[in-house]
Amino acid sequence: MASVRKPVIVRKFSRDWHAGYAGAVFGQDAAELEILDLTGKVLRIGWEQVKWVCYVRDLPSPNQSGDQANPERLLHKRFSIRPRIAGLWLRMTLADGEELEGLAANDLSLIEGAGLLLTPPDTRSNTQRSMCPGGPIQSLEVVSLIGVSARRRAEAASRQQEPELFPPEPDAE
Repeated sequence: MASVRKPVIVRKFSRDWHAGYAGAVFGQDAAELEILDLTGKVLRIGWEQVKWVCYVRDLPSPNQSGDQANPERLLHKRFSIRPRIAGLWLRMTLADGEELEGLAANDLSLIEGAGLLLTPPDTRSNTQRSMCPGGPIQSLEVVSLIGVSARRRAEAASRQQEPELFPPEPDAE
């Protein structure tokens, strides 16, 4: 059974961050983001303070001093080559001038959601997904629309044209 709360690291514009557990679905219809921190306290952070929310694999432990500056381990914020996953390749500039790239789903969540849910450039890092609220995004650029490759489309088309191996027998009367 899936967990109701997901491990997140919330980065604020003040460069502070908080680690904890957020609800699986949250939106900006609420006045603030609510997370359960590692000590068991409920933290409420106003959306105007949130730079991004990173869904992570592992939460940092308090005794790990190496993760204090970059607990998300979001080392690559731009793609070095064209991504291979289908979606919208987005490049955004946040209110503090920091640039971030990611892949977003090509669906209505881009315009109806509480923010942009992105797959980061380095999928092997601690960050699996990141969510940027709409407020701190200063500029947004669609770099490319990455669709299903021509090879996959050809394979799907050929599968549809293949004859059945065992056609149904006519009724014997």
